[in-house]
Order: sequence, then structure tokens, then C-alpha cells
Amino acid sequence: MKVVLKEVVNLSGERKVVVDRVGDGSIIKLFDKTPPPQKPTDVVCPHFLELKWANGCYFNCAWCYLNGTYRFHPDWKNGKPNIKNFEKIEEHLKAFLLGDGIQPEILNAGELSDSLLAEDRGNGEPPFSKFVIDMFSAYDSEGKHKVLFLTKGTNVKNLIELSDEGSKRIIMSFSLNADIVARRWEKKAPSVNARIKVARKVWDAGYTTRVRIDPMVPVEGWRKHYTDLVDKIFSNFTPERITLGSLRGLTTTIRKAKDRSWVVYLSEKSNWGRKIDSETRYGAYAFIMEQLEKEYDYKHVALCKETIEMWTKLGMDYKQIKCNCTL
Repeated sequence: MKVVLKEVVNLSGERKVVVDRVGDGSIIKLFDKTPPPQKPTDVVCPHFLELKWANGCYFNCAWCYLNGTYRFHPDWKNGKPNIKNFEKIEEHLKAFLLGDGIQPEILNAGELSDSLLAEDRGNGEPPFSKFVIDMFSAYDSEGKHKVLFLTKGTNVKNLIELSDEGSKRIIMSFSLNADIVARRWEKKAPSVNARIKVARKVWDAGYTTRVRIDPMVPVEGWRKHYTDLVDKIFSNFTPERITLGSLRGLTTTIRKAKDRSWVVYLSEKSNWGRKIDSETRYGAYAFIMEQLEKEYDYKHVALCKETIEMWTKLGMDYKQIKCNCTL
């Protein structure tokens, strides 16, 4: 199994050698769909490694881009995620973990699926969390690399039981939203309160714990709703970092969505689909960032899929980005 490296120029202008793919790229592949930003209107997104262990998700949120990405996948059409063969995943992971010349990396296990969808597989099959922890313990004893578990799920029993070793290997990230927004467009996912409760549990168990407030939606009374969300988070735990994002939709996502009621908020085009207008986005980000700093003296904030122009307007340096998907 060959690990393919390539030289890239990162957002700060530095040249570095990174992993492009392992083998055919079907399990581990560099996410590089966003070109390096140049114009003020270009979207900023640092490239990262995807751990493509599964496709799809049970929660089927209204705006989920997987509706477009997997529109031709037979399992996704039937509403079922596809979990790949663990022996194949093991082969690719082992090659990555034992590869030469590889800099410390974070493997995102939640880009194409919810990271907790295979915690109760049954039939004697190991949960995905235990499988990952065992692999990294066996082949990365120094803890060089990490796996990002991004989730709206609440099944963290295995992670708690394995926290002594797991907290060295896995970074937890919870996708949260204002309660009114989640109840309207994330109907199949656990409640926001339930997600925050389990985030507190893994945080207490020693896991590095992050939060994505994404996509923010400017519903009526949004300032109060998102203030309530921030207060709930910080009354339970302090995230290592928070990544903010606003509602956006690729053309295929919008076309394949069963519930398009959220599209009414999108009025601006970008090189990452349609977005909420820039003034509204700026107002939302600035408001939340002010609340975080004023109430909690918290400044570890980044933006997701936002333009150079927006970063600059908020007084943030996108070249030093530390967002959800980076180490």
C-alpha cells in the first residue's frame, strides 16, 4: 500500500509536504476541493485529510450536502449509511500510520458521515471508536496523529470506557445549533441539550472537545437563540475551539433536498454555493464573537467556508486559521 505525498503551499504561504492519498484514496484522501483563495470573495478552507470509513448518516438534516454528494449511491437512496469493510480500512490506516516522512496529521472521520454511526454494530463487530483507538495505539505509540470525530450523535459510551487511551487519539467535535433551528431542520438528530450533555461527558473524560456552530441561520429572534446556545455550552464545558459557519448550499444539495424551506435565506453566490448575504453573516459572526469575549473571555474562534473579505472585516487572520478540521 503506497502513501502518496505531495508538496503544497498552505494558507500562510509556506511550502510543506503532505499526504495526498493512501493507495487509491478510497479511505484516506486529502480534501482539496477548495482552491487556494486569492480574491477577497474566495472561500477560505485549509486542506485536511479525510478518513472515508463510511458514507452517509442517519440524521438526514434538511441542508446536508451529503444529499447531493451521495445522490446516486444505492444505500443512501434507501436512507442507509454505507459502512466500509473494516479490513480494508485497517490496511489503509496501517500504511498511513507506518509511513515515512509524514508530518503530524488530523484525519477527519466526520466529513462524509457522522463519526458515531457505528458504535453499536452488533454481531461481535467492534464499534468504530474502539477500532480506531486500537489501531492508533498499535501503530502510533507516540501519539503523532489524531482522528477527528465530528458528530450530532450522543452514543459516547464506548468512548468513555476507552477514555484512558482514546483521549490521546481522538478529538471530539460536536455540531450544535440554536434549539429552534435544530428542531426545524435537524429533526432526526438528538436534541441540542442532549448533544451538549454528552459533550460535557467526553470533556470530563479528558477528550479534547470542540464545537461547530454551523450552519447559523438568521431566524426571527436569532440573537437570543444563539446567545442561549452559547450560555448552555459554557455552563457545561469550555470548548478547545469554536468554529462558526452560516447556512450555505451547493447547487446539487439544494436540488436534492426534500425540504427546501431553508433556501429562502440564501441570496448571495460564492465559489462554495449560495450563501446568506454578507452583511447578515457579518452581523451574526460579530455578535457571537462579542458575546464569547465579553461573557466568557473566549477568543478561540474560526470561520468555516468563509471569504477572505469576511475574515478581514472581522479583524481575523485567515492565514493563521485554527478551525475544526486542523490540528
